[in-house]
Amino acid sequence: MGDRWHVEVDRSLCIGSAQCLHHAPGGFRLDTARQSHPADPETDADERILAAAEGCPVEAIAITVLGSGEPVFPPEE
Repeated sequence: MGDRWHVEVDRSLCIGSAQCLHHAPGGFRLDTARQSHPADPETDADERILAAAEGCPVEAIAITVLGSGEPVFPPEE
């Protein structure tokens, strides 16, 4: 069984570009204020979710390994 991830969007950074929806359809939703939310904050590791985080123009998406809290994105320096 693969890793499970915790996905979080920092809404103070989110600019509503919807790049996350482009990279991971079904993985994110925009609310009425065009702020992104993960469709499911706890999800199986998914390359599309990672691509969404990497493609976010303001790096508002953080992914950690569920349980350990180990960062997936952004990576530790």
